Amino acid sequence: MAYRVLIAQFMHETNTFSKLKTTLDDYRRRWLIDGEEMVPRFKGTRNEVGGYIDAAAQYGWEPVYAAAANATPSGTLTKETWETIRDKILGAAKKAGKLDAVCLSLHGAMVTETEDDAEGALLEALRGIVGPDVPMVATLDLHANATVKMAKNANALVSFRTYPHVDGYDRALQAAALVQEALTGRKKPRCLLSQPAMLEGADHGRTTEPGVMRDLLAKADEYEKEPGINVVSIQVGFTWSDIPYTGPSIAVSHEPAAEARAKEIARLMIDEIWRRRDEMSTGYRPVADGVAAARAKSDKKGPLVLADGTDNPGGGGYNDTTPVLQALLDAGIQNAAVGTIYDPGTVQQAMKAGVGAEIDVELGGHTDETMGKPVKARALVKMLSDGVFKNDGPMNAGVLSDMGPTAVLRIGGIDVVTISNRIQTTDLQVFLSQGIDPRAKDVLVVKSVQHFRAAYAPIAREIVLVDSGGICSPDISRLKFKKLRRPIWPLDGVNNPYAGARA
Repeated sequence: MAYRVLIAQFMHETNTFSKLKTTLDDYRRRWLIDGEEMVPRFKGTRNEVGGYIDAAAQYGWEPVYAAAANATPSGTLTKETWETIRDKILGAAKKAGKLDAVCLSLHGAMVTETEDDAEGALLEALRGIVGPDVPMVATLDLHANATVKMAKNANALVSFRTYPHVDGYDRALQAAALVQEALTGRKKPRCLLSQPAMLEGADHGRTTEPGVMRDLLAKADEYEKEPGINVVSIQVGFTWSDIPYTGPSIAVSHEPAAEARAKEIARLMIDEIWRRRDEMSTGYRPVADGVAAARAKSDKKGPLVLADGTDNPGGGGYNDTTPVLQALLDAGIQNAAVGTIYDPGTVQQAMKAGVGAEIDVELGGHTDETMGKPVKARALVKMLSDGVFKNDGPMNAGVLSDMGPTAVLRIGGIDVVTISNRIQTTDLQVFLSQGIDPRAKDVLVVKSVQHFRAAYAPIAREIVLVDSGGICSPDISRLKFKKLRRPIWPLDGVNNPYAGARA
């Protein structure tokens, strides 16, 4: 008889400093999918759900599809949103009757109006339904603010090992393989978690350059070859979250007899993160430096990519700050494109006017004018679309993305992809689907801090990461923490990473 395995996804990276609550509509704008409808949406894709679908076929499981929910990062989930999606998953588990295992795709940094540790609460509730002996695993984003409650209720936490995150599919296969070994009695995995007194560390998880994160992952790979050690996961944390659990952590899935070694491995990894806590591979530059780079002549082929990292929608940025766009316009930069500016009102204005019309716009800057006022300009409507495209990859290849009703506006020498659903610029299709060849532009502006590199680094002549003053600023002194555990490095005088550590 086939093993019955519940498969579900519930993801959100919550920026608690955002003024925008996360609603059910925000999930619907990305995806909120029930039951068997998950299969046609994700079969053949390179994300975690696609991985679980393929694993179920490989192992001959009888999959029980609960729900798949994912929203663009923003503020705390409303109570209604959290409970509605949570109850879809819990309801499917109860309705299924006997379950042999549970495979989840989570983020690990979800915060709701009622839960600072939402994933821990979900795992605990599921554990209460399926009982203590049913294998339960979860994939996590490597920016998870992972918790002891998550580890206590899961048999393994399997975090991404790439940033940009191009290995969600592979991590799901790794998690599913461990579940299969547990189901067939070859393993009895348990999970522990250790978290130091650190707010940041491991270069925020960047893997595009040699450095601390790559070195840590190489160590993790070696530890996983040891008898009794199943998975060693490094979570670097998501800084823009005011909860007690924010910051790096190490999760180790181990066999019962290897618990002492698992604890030792966690300590060795934390020691390395602490020792190299000041290492950073990337630095932000002022917007003026980005403009200077745009003005400079270059013999290299490909566009200059200006990454507006502090308005990164993938970290809860509002996606409508204007300093970079305004500075490029003021400098008279030509043959440029911006992906993207969130402004559904201006999109509707363009829709009414039609392609070829010229309209007076006040573009962007509507969420928080302290982060840039609206750009007042005359704009040509170049293209209108529904904003739907399929990702080419490397990140989330095959997955549908929806920018909502979209208008391409030409302002001066700049094409601005103006959208109705917030979205991080991770794929070339943000431009290509809107009739813009990004390779043919001299300058591209992307609203992203790191994920864009997977698709854009191969075509860029140069990349400049700029600080435009958005909500995702790397200057943590701007963040007013109230719930964060203290003392903590680097905000306090901490000389020991285990001061107040959680394990």
